[in-house]
Amino acid sequence: MQNKILLLFLFIPLFGMAQQQINKTMIHDGNAREYIVYIPASYDSSTSYPLLFSFHGGGGTSSDFINTNDLRPIADTAGFIAIYPQAAIDPDDGSFSWLHKAPTTHNDIFFIEAIIDTLSTQYMIDNNRVYACGYSEGGIFSYELGCRLNNRIAAFSSVSGSMLVDAFRDSYYDLGICSPVHPTAVLLIPGTNDMSPHSTYSGFQPYYMSADEITTYWSNYNNTDINPVISQLPNINTFDGSTVERRVWENGDNCVRVEELKVIGGDHDWPGNSGNMDISASVEVWNFVSKFDINGLIDCNTTINQEINNFLNKKTLVITDMLGRNTKELKNIPLFYIYDDGTVEKKIIIE
Repeated sequence: MQNKILLLFLFIPLFGMAQQQINKTMIHDGNAREYIVYIPASYDSSTSYPLLFSFHGGGGTSSDFINTNDLRPIADTAGFIAIYPQAAIDPDDGSFSWLHKAPTTHNDIFFIEAIIDTLSTQYMIDNNRVYACGYSEGGIFSYELGCRLNNRIAAFSSVSGSMLVDAFRDSYYDLGICSPVHPTAVLLIPGTNDMSPHSTYSGFQPYYMSADEITTYWSNYNNTDINPVISQLPNINTFDGSTVERRVWENGDNCVRVEELKVIGGDHDWPGNSGNMDISASVEVWNFVSKFDINGLIDCNTTINQEINNFLNKKTLVITDMLGRNTKELKNIPLFYIYDDGTVEKKIIIE
């Protein structure tokens, strides 16, 4: 299946000797393939580090995307290795693409698997905590990893990118249907005003799923609660033309969950870099995936008990209206409850 692999390294130190950004080249399947690896300041070779892959959009480059969803500051603080692979050129149109136009034998699933295997020989890697995220076509490819490299991917996220319909995946790409093998936590961040054909909120049948079809697929597979817990996030930036609603399908097998950050009014963007500025998609991705390993939620039973205790014991610090004014529990208007654990809930008391 795999050809022999030749590795070439170009080391580019950043911020002194503590961090390293390394441009690597791998001869894979007869082609020179490139990827960027960022080693955090905390790396000391005595601890196993998670991997987080980031996939650029169609026609994009890894060197540009590393500045778009910049995970380097987060990696330094949280302690993980960030990888930015470069897609291969599609001979059909000359673009950098993760999913080449048919007919094709191109399959980058194995390129990503080769990167994981190679890095495992060079660094202390936690192979139970390999994560993926992507934007646009890179987001579509993240779903493909969740479907077809599921035995190596613990959790993943897609931003402004849809999921292939099984029939299209099979008939056009000859890849078979989505076949995950373990309960898998999934975070999607779609915009309701995204007009890109492969990421519209309502989907583009018979090729791409809608956001609702995606959450239904993964919540059904993970056996989560049927109905999501819905909360409105604070509208921190009132000038970006959008708001964010969090939708969470909880209590899946092995404590996994499916989560959607629905950007109402959002376009084909990476929130925090462009479009919506109420959230940072980069922060949200890491905060979500880092809770899970290949076996599900890390410390599943312990975490559930802790969350229950936190819920029972947390105290309300202040109640505000939508203008941020302190108020009491008024009826029939949206109120924000700010708790001592830093969480915020939006409630409406109906009378």
